[in-house]
Amino acid sequence: MRASLLLGTIVGGWASPVLAQQAPAPAATSTTQPAATATTQPATAAPAAAAQPQRVIRSISVRGAQRLEADTVRSYAGLNPGDSYDAEKLDTAIKALYETELFADAQIEGADTGNIVLVVRENPVINRIVLEGNKRIKDDKILPEIRLAPRQIFTRSKARSDVERIIELYKRQGRFAARVEPKVVTLDQNRVDLVFEVTEGDKSKVRAINIIGNEQYDDGRLRKEMFTRESGGVLGFLKSNDSYDPDRLAADQQKLRAFYLTQGYADFRVVSALAELTPDRRDFVITYVVEEGARYRFGDISAESELRDFKPDLVVQLAGIKKGDWFNAKAVEDAVTRMNETAGLLGYAFTEIDPNYERNAETKTMGIAFRVGETPRTYVDRINVSGNTGTRDKVIRREFRVNEGDAFNTVKVKRSQDRIQSLGYFQEKLEIKQEQVAPDRVALNVEVEEKPTGQLQLSAGYSSLERFILAASVEQNNFRGMGQSLSAGINYSRYSKSVQLGFTEPYLFDKQILLGGQIYRRDFNSFNFIGNERNRTYSQDQTGGGLSLGFPVNEFINFGVRYTLNFDEISLANRPEFFTNGVCDPLKAGQYLCDEIGKRTTSLLGYSLVFDNTNGIRASRGQRLGFSQDFAGLGGDVKYIRSRAEGTKYWGIGNGFILSARAEGGYIHPLQKAQRAGLDPIRISDRFFTPQLRGFDIRGLGPRIRRTSYTADASALEAEGQITDALGGRAYYMGRLELEIPLGAGARNLGLRPSAFIDVGSLFKLRQPNLLNIPGTCFYVPTDTTTTAPAPQVLNVGQTSANCAAAPTNTALSFAPGYREEFLGNSAKPRLSVGIGVNWTSPFGPLRIDLAKALLSQEGDDTKTFQFNVGTAF
Repeated sequence: MRASLLLGTIVGGWASPVLAQQAPAPAATSTTQPAATATTQPATAAPAAAAQPQRVIRSISVRGAQRLEADTVRSYAGLNPGDSYDAEKLDTAIKALYETELFADAQIEGADTGNIVLVVRENPVINRIVLEGNKRIKDDKILPEIRLAPRQIFTRSKARSDVERIIELYKRQGRFAARVEPKVVTLDQNRVDLVFEVTEGDKSKVRAINIIGNEQYDDGRLRKEMFTRESGGVLGFLKSNDSYDPDRLAADQQKLRAFYLTQGYADFRVVSALAELTPDRRDFVITYVVEEGARYRFGDISAESELRDFKPDLVVQLAGIKKGDWFNAKAVEDAVTRMNETAGLLGYAFTEIDPNYERNAETKTMGIAFRVGETPRTYVDRINVSGNTGTRDKVIRREFRVNEGDAFNTVKVKRSQDRIQSLGYFQEKLEIKQEQVAPDRVALNVEVEEKPTGQLQLSAGYSSLERFILAASVEQNNFRGMGQSLSAGINYSRYSKSVQLGFTEPYLFDKQILLGGQIYRRDFNSFNFIGNERNRTYSQDQTGGGLSLGFPVNEFINFGVRYTLNFDEISLANRPEFFTNGVCDPLKAGQYLCDEIGKRTTSLLGYSLVFDNTNGIRASRGQRLGFSQDFAGLGGDVKYIRSRAEGTKYWGIGNGFILSARAEGGYIHPLQKAQRAGLDPIRISDRFFTPQLRGFDIRGLGPRIRRTSYTADASALEAEGQITDALGGRAYYMGRLELEIPLGAGARNLGLRPSAFIDVGSLFKLRQPNLLNIPGTCFYVPTDTTTTAPAPQVLNVGQTSANCAAAPTNTALSFAPGYREEFLGNSAKPRLSVGIGVNWTSPFGPLRIDLAKALLSQEGDDTKTFQFNVGTAF
């Protein structure tokens, strides 16, 4: 009996762990991904196992291995012939085999005899990985997130990890309802295709934002301070910040705190922020619990400074904070910024300025004590330029206003950044970073990201002003990486054609001297209006070229001179209806046009003086002022002085709004007398036709001739037969106030920049031409071959066909109505318009759309509410 019991115990002790290992793992060849990986369960009879006697492994063989060598499997198991073993050691061997993630199943046989057999079933090899159902996120974005790859061993744990990474990718795009189901398709030779079936779902929006605990400001006011917006609304499709983003949730808490700190609530805190997914898993509801706390005012403002030339009185003055005002943390930050900038002017690059807050809970005041630490003067150790692959270093370095070894100066560093940005060769968010390399040394690092500066364009467009436009241009603004400009272009539209070639060297002989030149051919066709229809009138053909030379007077002022030689011809040759017997007929064309016909040579010498301290091509601060004059008369047939002045000021007024004000004007003073009375001494092709005010058509304001036919009623004129010719002027002025309105990130990425504007201006100062007032004429046309045509009857001015004598026998009456010319629009009184517009950097070219309403106009002006231009800027 005792011997039987002992034998049963030994056999049972060996059998239990072996049976435990033989529980098969889920099959890896199923077409549906299993839910869990098989795990090894330890033997439960630990006390019995501890009492088991040690046995010796007599042999170890491997069964089921296909790709792996038997020695490799044995090495993973950690078992060797001659080793003693028990149930625990065999259990550890099974776990070691599973931990390699090479096997879908592992068992041990022969434990009772010592002839150990390792029975394994290898995990399959991945043949390929397939994505199905993903439309919003393309394969090239998902595949880098997948760790499994073809020819790797498939494991369930890695597949689950890849699923989680794909879902996380969708969550980062706001698609929290996305689901990913991995499926395995079994192939021969123990291979599988791994398929990730993606159900993307809709983008999870923010359905509502609730705020609890706010008493001083309502929910709507606080929502305006957040990055996140509630979904819906009339323009909801334009929003890009109404999707749920956990990172944005944290940023919104900081925005709320920053807002309250600017309003005096120094104790404000966000108690909790909870984002709850709606039951349909489509949207989120965000709830903030806040404590506003008490409101504080500024207390005493004091300062101490360890810098000898940075006195405490100056520190307090720079702070600009008044005792008794509501506490504003933003005002303190701005004060520290001003102090750092001023210290930078004195040569201190890394000044330690600490505002110490002295809170008084009883009086609800917040005193500020600014402490300026001791800092050595700083010098520029070196300037590092990186990221430029095509642009030469010297093109960037020559824009620096500080050199290596110079004393550090924040204003000059900022100016250097603006000048590099203004080149237009690099990304918009360029920054010169300061790196302290020694207590008194700083390195200036600028990492640029080049953008294409060469353009080859073949484009077509449509303009409400010039109808169809065709253009071809080649332009390189950074030729050979040396900052040179080379351009060639051909333009064609209904009213103008041109071809031009130009070259500019901004640093001649590596000196800050600009040299440029261009040659061109321009054919321009003017037009008038008959009713509402445009019709061509005179043609101007211009061939010429010019040279320009410029150099800086100081950091912000540039001076330039130029010389231009033009050969012009004005003709009506293409309009035979203006001629009688080969001669320009004033009755048909108007005396003002007939007087302009002919060839002329213009020799023009001019100069420009420009002040510019703006911060880039799309300026948000600074101003640009310019004055130029051109003297015609150094040879040639034309003599005048043309003067122009312009100025633009930009203000960044916060939250992305940019306000700009522009004023310009010009005057042409003749240096020769008119050829005869009634003729202006400045020919029509040299006059100003600007300004182009939105709300008015092109050439829609200024001096003009209007020719109107008399109707049957002698006291009225026939508006349908009106012809209007714009004549230009010798003086003009224009003012413009424009506010650029920021949009969300999505609209900005589309290149949309809307604005609201007010335009005012006028074009005037022209000698009145000789006007015609032609009477009507009665013609008597014979109705048979035997009758002689009677002489025409010329009526008095203003008379109509009712004043014609009765037609004689065998004749019919034909009437040619008379007309009257009026000189209109020659007034300095302002024209005024208001409107809105949008610039769009579209895939097919820059587009500008304007809706404007003319509020002030003069008789004869041609107003226009809607205007757009596309494909005309290169």
